[in-house]
Amino acid sequence: MVEIAVVGSLLIAFGIGSNDASNALSICIGTGVIKLKRAIFLFGVLVFIGILLQGKTVMKTVGKGLVEVDISLLTVALTVSAILIITSNWKKLPLSTHQVIIGSLLGAALASNSEINYNALIKIVISWLISPFFALIFSFFIYKLIEKALVKFSFIKIETILKFLLLLSAFLISYNTGANELATVLGPVIYSKIEINRYLLFLLGSSMVFFGAILLSHRVIETVGKNITALDPFSGFAAQFGAGSCVLLFTFLGMPISTTYCIIGGITGVGLTKGIKTVKIRLLRKIGINFIVAPSLGFFVSWLAMKLFYS
Repeated sequence: MVEIAVVGSLLIAFGIGSNDASNALSICIGTGVIKLKRAIFLFGVLVFIGILLQGKTVMKTVGKGLVEVDISLLTVALTVSAILIITSNWKKLPLSTHQVIIGSLLGAALASNSEINYNALIKIVISWLISPFFALIFSFFIYKLIEKALVKFSFIKIETILKFLLLLSAFLISYNTGANELATVLGPVIYSKIEINRYLLFLLGSSMVFFGAILLSHRVIETVGKNITALDPFSGFAAQFGAGSCVLLFTFLGMPISTTYCIIGGITGVGLTKGIKTVKIRLLRKIGINFIVAPSLGFFVSWLAMKLFYS
């Protein structure tokens, strides 16, 4: 059971690399600021630094704050989450690792009559619902403000500045992928009383994120970076900075949110500055459906698996 739980967490880490690398890299790659292979290498390094330096807080919150975790519950929830995350990425749809893991933990907890903190759950769900709209609004107004502020500079100078800022924001989100996303996965493992060296787990988890990014991330990067709306370095920076500002705001408020959906909200906000017709509403509708289906599937499949396990 212990081995299965650890393998499940590492498979989710692989899914983070294949799916959540798009949060950090899609805009930079979509606008041609950096090449895919170089971006993924830097992403992998920063993920490890993030969880090593700042992952402890998120691991404690997820591992102890939402449900009462035991090894059986953990094994079922992580295995189901891994399957759903990797399958969704294969279909080229971005989703929130947070949503799938939390949905799976809740389903397994309910089936096994484990304690659930419903106050924490309500806060999480509210944050999921409103944060993409905040990112959309932030990105829309950031685009408008920067557009007015940079009119005095030459085009070449503006482009150079924006490329640098795009890379900087991408590196920050890469760091947060380790400090937040990977920490979300490893938190339940660390706090389930499994005897394992946490630094070895950090290294293994970060390595799996890196391999996931190398092998599969290009599929979701294409969806987020190019297929929602056309992006250039200017609009790309506004979208990414708006999303990053939104994540920072909700972090100060103590509310965990999905970087994935904030990035999508930010890109949509920038698209709206050019007119609603430039945004591919059909693709956003498909992503919105996935927003509901992914945690629901995690919940029901984990609930069913847990019932079968205990029967």
